[in-house]
Amino acid sequence: MRQMVLELNASDDRGIDVVREQIKTFASTKQIFSMGGASARSGNSMAGFKLIVLDEADAMTSTAQMALRRIMEKYTTNTRFCIIANYSHKLSPALLSRCTRFRFSPLKEGDIRVLVDKVVEEEHVRIGGEAVDALVKLSKGDMRRALNVLQACHASSTPLRAKDAPKVPDSEIERENITTETIYNCIAAPPPDAIKEIVSTLLKTSDVTSCLNTINALKVSRGLALADIITALSEELVKLEVGPEVMITWLDGLANIEHRVAGGGSELIQTGAVVGVVRNGVELMSR
Repeated sequence: MRQMVLELNASDDRGIDVVREQIKTFASTKQIFSMGGASARSGNSMAGFKLIVLDEADAMTSTAQMALRRIMEKYTTNTRFCIIANYSHKLSPALLSRCTRFRFSPLKEGDIRVLVDKVVEEEHVRIGGEAVDALVKLSKGDMRRALNVLQACHASSTPLRAKDAPKVPDSEIERENITTETIYNCIAAPPPDAIKEIVSTLLKTSDVTSCLNTINALKVSRGLALADIITALSEELVKLEVGPEVMITWLDGLANIEHRVAGGGSELIQTGAVVGVVRNGVELMSR
């Protein structure tokens, strides 16, 4: 099995040198027992193929991807490639054209909840039900993210032990309870109460300066990023029962602001744009 499968994950070096040397060497060689009789007698046409698995291949440089493309073309009779990526648009079009694509949807919240509950029970994690709900929601279908956040919160809830203190069994350590606030702070996501305060201010206050001060104060006090505020704000606005013209104004405007923020635009200026977009929708509601 080890001689027929090569797996390289995100922690391995997968630069141009690795592609040209390790991957090429593995793909170019054939196993003695796969060169005829064994695979033919088994009746399995795939028995003689080697398999190269590249996890998170979207992190590879463009030069390494082009070198990989040439290797795939040259050794297609001997090797099959399994390329796993989080973002397909970061892969070379030439590489994608030589592959059959399989898209996997995010995990359902119920499935994530089952595994999180299992980890909480086996690792003796002190966490409330509402905190688990927040963790599952903020993971957005990513099991790895859910477990990483849970591990970080569990570690932060563990008290520091003095250097010369006797070692205590893990199950007997008195840890702080992980709350919903702990989860939001760990992910650096805007908490629901902060977003509701922003929405209430934007909808009810016509004074633009007051709206700006409210958002900026929450950004500074809670360490929030404008991009995260825009995402959470849009989720709250779509819940409101308003006309289509108002909703289009809000969503189209927030989408443009998010694009500008992602492109490196000033957060100070774009914060004012957020206030302007929401207030424009409110003005349409009053007509």
